[in-house]
Amino acid sequence: MEARVGQRALNSAHGSVVDGGARKLFEPQPQQQQQQQQSQVKQSLNQQSHMGTVHFLAGGIAGAFSKTCTAPLARLTILFQVQGMHSDVAALSKASIWHEASRILNEEGFRAFWRGNLVTIAHRLPYSSVNFYAYERYKNLLHSILRENYKGNASTDLFVHFVGGGMAGITAASATYPLDLVRTRLAAQGVGPSIAISFSVYETLRSYWQSHRPNDSTVMVSLACGSLSGIASSTATFPLDLVRRRMQLEGACGRARVYNNGLSGAFRHIFKTEGLRGLYRGILPEYYKVVPGVGIVFMTYETLKIFLSSFQTSY
Repeated sequence: MEARVGQRALNSAHGSVVDGGARKLFEPQPQQQQQQQQSQVKQSLNQQSHMGTVHFLAGGIAGAFSKTCTAPLARLTILFQVQGMHSDVAALSKASIWHEASRILNEEGFRAFWRGNLVTIAHRLPYSSVNFYAYERYKNLLHSILRENYKGNASTDLFVHFVGGGMAGITAASATYPLDLVRTRLAAQGVGPSIAISFSVYETLRSYWQSHRPNDSTVMVSLACGSLSGIASSTATFPLDLVRRRMQLEGACGRARVYNNGLSGAFRHIFKTEGLRGLYRGILPEYYKVVPGVGIVFMTYETLKIFLSSFQTSY
């Protein structure tokens, strides 16, 4: 009896030693834990780098594609904006979109609508790349600063999208400034608010739409919300863009300078001579441009982001 009890005790002790050795064998050692942590950090950095490349490429392609699609309307918008610089202001009431389009088509041909488009793309592609890349970085940074306390709060999200979009627009304009010196001489005064409004309205509308209709197509949602955000940003910033463009073209071709008192003086002069309507001259072709244009940008960006991100899971 004592022999059996002693044998059981010996077996139990032996089993405990074996189990302890097995646990020690399978438990991760400090060196293994360190290697796992390093591997996780490396994988996270690789994923962030991959997503950064995705945002950069998708943003650039989306901007170039949108500009090419809306180039004719962009030219018409510029023509209407600078008409107020002509001496015969009364003749402005006779101008119409179709009349100007027909005149360009008859006098210069169909290709004239895309004249200078390659130069525009050479500026737009890097600008749009930096714009979307910077927006995603600023958005993540602001979310990390605000931390979990305000996550999911509608007003906080609107603040993040608005500030992130504005900072991204200024960053993109500053980064691509040497590529288009004349046209961007005063761009920082208009790009920041325009991009801020565009991104904040887009993100707000998209979040609201997806919360109520989560099964709708990403293409349809991004196209519709992008178009509405373009209308909102253009309506808010069009007068500033018109004044900025006239100040840039002032003095060209021997015209006398009339805007000598900065932006505020130019606003007052246009309002006095042309009325409130003068500040929104060319807004219709602008709407015709931004409704498809901004919609195409966001649609293409979201589609390419999903497509390019799929390579991360494939490899």
